[in-house]
Amino acid sequence: MASDGPPFARVSRTEFEECESAVRSYSRLFNCIFSRARGIYLFDQDGKGYIDFLSSAGVLNYGHNNPLLKGALLDYIKSDGVVSSLDLHTTAKAHFLRSFRDAVLKPCGLDYKVQFCGPTGTDAVEAALKLARKITGRRGIVAFTNAYHGVSLGALATTSGICERSAAGVPLEFVVRMPFEGYLGPQIDAIAVLEGMLAAGGGVDPPAGIIVETVQAEGGINVASVGWLQRLRDVATRHDIVLIADEIQVGCGRTGRFFSFERAGITPDIVCMSKAIGGFGLPLAITLIRPELDCWSPGEHVGTFRGNNLALVTAAAALEYWRTDEFPRVLADRAAHMRAGLDGLVRHYSENLIEVRGIGMIQGLRCREPEFAHRVMACAFARGLLFETAGAQKETIKLLPPLVIEEGELDEGLRVLATAIDEARKSR
Repeated sequence: MASDGPPFARVSRTEFEECESAVRSYSRLFNCIFSRARGIYLFDQDGKGYIDFLSSAGVLNYGHNNPLLKGALLDYIKSDGVVSSLDLHTTAKAHFLRSFRDAVLKPCGLDYKVQFCGPTGTDAVEAALKLARKITGRRGIVAFTNAYHGVSLGALATTSGICERSAAGVPLEFVVRMPFEGYLGPQIDAIAVLEGMLAAGGGVDPPAGIIVETVQAEGGINVASVGWLQRLRDVATRHDIVLIADEIQVGCGRTGRFFSFERAGITPDIVCMSKAIGGFGLPLAITLIRPELDCWSPGEHVGTFRGNNLALVTAAAALEYWRTDEFPRVLADRAAHMRAGLDGLVRHYSENLIEVRGIGMIQGLRCREPEFAHRVMACAFARGLLFETAGAQKETIKLLPPLVIEEGELDEGLRVLATAIDEARKSR
């Protein structure tokens, strides 16, 4: 799709190469200069359109420049609404809290206090870990293999990736690593392993918390089963451990329901949210806390931009999608359609693809060789489709299309993916 918008002043790569830190990563994978975005498309400065199945790693669940969200934001700005407010009371915050309670928490039968953190997922995790330790008086945290929870030091200690951990420069302490479901193979019961380590003689001191992604996105789209999650909740309850659900990438409808843990019928003690909660791509992070566990003293966890009112306005607008059952029904249809398309690719290219991974609108293809996944990503980019790879060896093609994608647009993206797979096979 070509851009039909007005031209923007052209820029070169000089500023990026001369001024920007070497830490940049996505721009190395997708080496062009983007200037506009609308719906499921990004446009480079030459006007070429790219189907966006990256969605800023799950930030843009409602697409680029969603008209409903953009309208609410522009109206607020035009009215001289408060933009930055620390944690002062504002009308924008009240509107978000009311909308979140009425559109999400009450229909789900949940009761949480909302903590506004610094506007990143890693800070929501930091708050959760600190609070779990404050609640229990213990220090240890149980985290899982292939986990990703952020890169600030507390969250990084719970993250498993060697690349991220090696950059810490200091010991990453007070975390016990346990196998996620299936990590040691189907014959090993990961919950039984956890129970055994917590038992007398296991050598693991009673931890403050257990932090888990019900779907490990960066870890390779590893989906925890309903039974596994229910047993994990039971272990945490019996051992007086705070159960923390990291919903940062897989919440806000990505798995089909607003919270990814809903399918298991469990209630975490603390929930971490960021990315898509802001709706429009504006930074926002919240930590949800069972009321009886909200034992913070004022100011114990702060952040200058925890009062990002622009993000609260778009976040509240995005919650309108969740006022009825219609949006989840559409998501279920899109997810089934996406699964059928990917299953067809696995059947057709079984020499290179092992299986479809995922649930809802986070799905992907596990490749037999990590290098093949990278080739497919490069071929897809050349043909106008963006996605990234995931997993310990980046062996899984990870697809995160906007939740508002139309069926025809989804088919268009899958056709480009199929062409890219075919080209990657021939380019060896």
